[in-house]
This record gives sequence, C-alpha cells and structure tokens, in this order.
Amino acid sequence: MSQYDVLCIGNAIVDIIAQCDEAFLTDNGIIKGAMNLIDAERAELLYTRMGPAIEASGGSAGNTAAGIASFGGRAAYFGKVSRDHLGEVFTHDIRAQGVAFDTKPLDGTPPTARSMILVTPDGERSMNTHLGACVELGPDDVEADKASGAKVTYFEGYLWDPPLAKEAIRMTAAHAHAAGREVSMTLSDSFCVDRYRAEFLELMRSGTVDIVFANSHEIKSLYETSSFDEALAQIRKDCKLAAITRSEKGSVIVRGDETVVIEATKINELVDTTGAGDLYAAGFLHGYTQGRSLKDCGDLGSLAAGLVIQQIGPRPRQNLKREAEQAGLL
Repeated sequence: MSQYDVLCIGNAIVDIIAQCDEAFLTDNGIIKGAMNLIDAERAELLYTRMGPAIEASGGSAGNTAAGIASFGGRAAYFGKVSRDHLGEVFTHDIRAQGVAFDTKPLDGTPPTARSMILVTPDGERSMNTHLGACVELGPDDVEADKASGAKVTYFEGYLWDPPLAKEAIRMTAAHAHAAGREVSMTLSDSFCVDRYRAEFLELMRSGTVDIVFANSHEIKSLYETSSFDEALAQIRKDCKLAAITRSEKGSVIVRGDETVVIEATKINELVDTTGAGDLYAAGFLHGYTQGRSLKDCGDLGSLAAGLVIQQIGPRPRQNLKREAEQAGLL
C-alpha cells in the first residue's frame, strides 16, 4: 500500500511577483520568458526597482505538490529552506495546503530562495531567481520511507543547477525503483535543457526517469530541432510516457505507439502564466496515480493549468477537486 500518491522534489522558493512593462525588462537586462539565475546582490537591486509585489510560495515542484493536494491527492515534498522569514512563509503555505513537508531547514546562511517574477501585459513571466538555501538540498535530505512509499516521484530539471541535488535525485530514484515505483521529471525551461541536454537524455534513456513533462520549446531544445513532430517522434523512443504542453493548442501525450491529443481549457482572461506547467503536471499525475486513462489525465492537467493562468501567483486559489467534479472530470 502506497503512503503517498506523488513525492515532489524541487527548489523551495518564495515568489515575489510584480507586473511591469517591456521596457523594464530591457532596461534591467532581463531575458523575457526565461528563468535567470542571479546572486544576492542582484536580487536586492531588482527588489528595490520593481513595483508593488505579491509574496507567494512557489518553486516548480512545490506548486505541483500543492496542486495534487488540492485535487485531494496525497502529496509529499523535499526542498530546502532556511530558518528565516521566507522559510517560515514557504513551510506554512505548503503544509497548510495539505502536503507532507519534513525537510530539515538550514540554520543560518544562505537565506531561503526567492524569485523576482516580472509579469508583462501579455501574461508572460520572466523569473530572476536567487537559489539561496536550495543549493544545500542533498542526499542527507532524502527520506527513504517517502521515496519508496510514493506511487510516483516527480522532480524538476532546475535541480540540476545545484550540484548536491543531483545525488539526492539519483538516490531517491533508486529507492523508488527498488520499491517498484515510477519516477518523473519536468524539463523546466529551454535554457535549463541547453545547460543539461546530455544528462537529461541519459536520465531518460537509462530508465532513471519513466515519465517526462515538457512544453514544445523544451522538447525542441532537447532534440535540437525546430520541428515539433520530429521531437515528438524522438521522445516517444526515449521514455515510457511523455506529456507535452503547447499553450493554447493544448497538449499531446505519447506512450509507445499511443498518441492522445488534449484540448486546452477555455479561459476568460490570461493574467499570468506562472505555474501553468506545474499545475498541468499536478492534474496529470493526480489522474495517473488514481489509475485514470491518459485522456482523463490530460484533461485534469488542462483544467488545472487553465485555472492558474487566470490569476496572479502559481498556486490555485480554487479547490481543484471541486472544480474537476463540476467539470465532470472526477
């Protein structure tokens, strides 16, 4: 009997979200739509320059864990915070959502990670992340009972930036596979894929990772092609199951020779794309761990992503279980 549906592992980050115009990005040398890694000094500078902001617990896999819990699933999380104000904010938020979070916090420096997220009028988000305490997540933080007790372990590609985290992921995957569980990852962003292409492909081809989540830019970056169809044909061979999101075009799920095309959820207004991929993964994995069809999994992912992009911040304010029931999906 599994203790959890999904164990999520990621960078525990508090998002500081503000709206800005295109000129702000240009004037401050920010790459639009990317996750830019920054140091503490640059984090302070951007914080003083940005407009009124909302603080919200984030981090890609943390958002996914919160989404799974909102669907009524049993979620656990590994991620490193410091014993400081933002660390307390993150810990409170994820536990209040119903996620099991027991990673021991750091005493002292570096501080809890923060990401200055600038949202332009088109809803696109440009992230400027100081990883802080995240870089200390390592093998000592792997809780073997959770690793072997979750149906699926899910981790973010961003974890390849801090070196100790790689060891923690490989150790967790070994526990999971030894217990007959599955391991999944999200490619995170196309710049992240550029940095670790060979390692990500090795994780998939070696069987360390069974399920891959990506968007169309990331999968094309992974296979260094401008053709979505060509990239799709490649990933079909490289992993057991892949779910590829395509913004307003919905998503495509492939498993062996099987292909399932999912429509995007109709929305009233695009406010902020932060968390869209994270919440798609939450819906998909919730359906998957409940034994639902791939179409149901994709529809649940589409619903969650469609809801979160109509608000500021990466964690759904609605009860996703109730929303899915009203949509006839659960």
